[in-house]
Amino acid sequence: MRARLLLIYDIPDDGIRTKVADACLDYGLDRIQYSAFLGQLSTTHQEELMLKVQKKLGDRSGKVSLIPICERDWSARLEIDQDAG
Repeated sequence: MRARLLLIYDIPDDGIRTKVADACLDYGLDRIQYSAFLGQLSTTHQEELMLKVQKKLGDRSGKVSLIPICERDWSARLEIDQDAG
């Protein structure tokens, strides 16, 4: 079963931050802001991704959160998405 997820991070090291972003993209997540990704992953892929992120982070400082979003909460979201014309 695939769950809708929000992955956000705060990683001071530019190189590590880029590697984490690349891993998110490799797993098919969509970048919605500079340090935020959204997508759907199975439980196995969630665990794999977080293990890869932990490995890339190593002993350096950083915080990464993978947050599941249920369908009810997703349906209740409010969003503004506009292009400046």
